Amino acid sequence: MIKTTSLGDVIHNLPVITDIKAAFPEMQIDWVVEESFADIPRLHPGVDDIITVAVRRWRKHLLQMGTWHEIRQMRHQLHIHQYDAIIDTQGLLKSALIGKQASGIYHGQDRASAREPWASWLYQHRHAVLRGQHAVTRNRELAARALGYAVPTTPPDYGIHAGTPDARLQLPSRYIVGLHATSRDSKLWPEQHWIALGNALLQQGLTLVLPWGNASEEARAQRIASAVASSVVLPRLPLTQLAAVIDHSQAAIGVDTGLVHLAAALNLPTVAIYTDTDPKLTGVLAQHAEKICNLGGQGQVPAVSAVLEALAQVTH
Repeated sequence: MIKTTSLGDVIHNLPVITDIKAAFPEMQIDWVVEESFADIPRLHPGVDDIITVAVRRWRKHLLQMGTWHEIRQMRHQLHIHQYDAIIDTQGLLKSALIGKQASGIYHGQDRASAREPWASWLYQHRHAVLRGQHAVTRNRELAARALGYAVPTTPPDYGIHAGTPDARLQLPSRYIVGLHATSRDSKLWPEQHWIALGNALLQQGLTLVLPWGNASEEARAQRIASAVASSVVLPRLPLTQLAAVIDHSQAAIGVDTGLVHLAAALNLPTVAIYTDTDPKLTGVLAQHAEKICNLGGQGQVPAVSAVLEALAQVTH
């Protein structure tokens, strides 16, 4: 399985593993993924081995011997097995080139379906996957066509389980995870909205818990927390520990970010806020549709009242 980036895309590929194991319980599945997202496939018991790549880091250090040593090591891992099938659900030239290093029959999307049409030239078997579908649906369809089982029509089962949060975090008994950070400023929800939301949750006996991943995100979390009594700014956590924190919350509220998809994948009540993207194609999609709500869209800024109403809806 070739799905290397990004966080949301990797999470969207998890139902494929569940589908394959349902069709072929004895099949061994290896997954090639960017090193920073490797904790996600590790959460799925159907993944046997994880082969990490570091394309983002390698590009910056192409002249270093260590980079080429890691690339050779990756190629060696991909040559250990003669695979019955290699499936690239990413549909990018870089992912297609990585999968080409493995030995076996190579499947991917055809020229009209792939995100980068040039990638299709590297596949031995090219499959038509209708555009305009949700990313999860497209991944599941490609895998089914590649392996010859019926395209699933059931809700997606991400198949992952998070552990228990570290007791040293001293989390409140009832909390909402506020996933305020995202890759582009245009996807952010205004800080004043987060503050108003946190104070409204406080009136309901719920504490706002704020994770972060870099200095600017930490600064935003601290600003929000300074205006919301009893709110908690987490320390920087690895994905596995953050997944446990999310999994033990009452619900998650977040902007268009991979972590909001992680919350939905964990079957947690989830409200996703969109201000610059179309949720029809990449919105949160869960096994239990009644537990999720996608709000907003391109050029929209959902009101605090709408988010609170959605939260009541998914947690009733």
